[in-house]
Amino acid sequence: MQISTKDIIKPENLVYTKTKLLTDTPLSYCPGCGHGTANRIVMEVLDEMGVQDKTIGIAPVGCSVLAYNFMNVDMIQAAHGRAPAVATAVKRVFPDKFVFTYQGDGDLAAIGTAETIHACNRGENITIIFVNNGIYGMTGGQMAPTTLPNMKSSTSPYGRDVEIMGHPLRITELVAQLPGTYFVSRQAVHTPAAVRKAKKAVRKAFENQKLNKGLSFVEIVSNCNSGWKMTPNDSNKWMEENMFPAYPLGDIKVPKDENI
Repeated sequence: MQISTKDIIKPENLVYTKTKLLTDTPLSYCPGCGHGTANRIVMEVLDEMGVQDKTIGIAPVGCSVLAYNFMNVDMIQAAHGRAPAVATAVKRVFPDKFVFTYQGDGDLAAIGTAETIHACNRGENITIIFVNNGIYGMTGGQMAPTTLPNMKSSTSPYGRDVEIMGHPLRITELVAQLPGTYFVSRQAVHTPAAVRKAKKAVRKAFENQKLNKGLSFVEIVSNCNSGWKMTPNDSNKWMEENMFPAYPLGDIKVPKDENI
């Protein structure tokens, strides 16, 4: 007996469906980029929590700005680097809302360093999602604060020279030292196992906000195969061999009485 497609996709046969908090707009991130997966797990978490109508996201300039096309929640665009400041204002005006920022490393760790540090130090009851690919992805592949030593970019064509350009900034470890941060974690989305861990950390971050615990900060180490001038597979391998030793995955700050 021939089985039709309609028979296969009956509700009882489905093991996975796309969250309704992702729009039907085709993703415009570069093929192989981790941003799409990061977008998905954030929206899945909010969908599973049932807080779509209570959520306000803030994203600035760079690849993060594309999230407006894909995230089916209320969104506000911030100037480059200013998302934590805007999120602070939104949360204080609407304390019952779930407020999050979605930012890249050039935005959060360079142009917006001050806003990031002070929001974390104040312990604003928001969630920060930080995608770190070690480069300015959208604006031309320039060196970022997170660019590794000897890593090439459009503004460091011979590699990052630490003596001239300074050391990579491990801002996630930095904000973990601040008294206002409640939960700080670094994850990745390059494998199914990594995605599950990242989603668990994102869920924990939003649950903390629900309980008014203060600021939760989740870094997602990702690739930028376009900016790194590699194939997606090669960029993931390079990330594992080079990015993860510099930015090790795992929870960095978890309250002593809690474990995710």
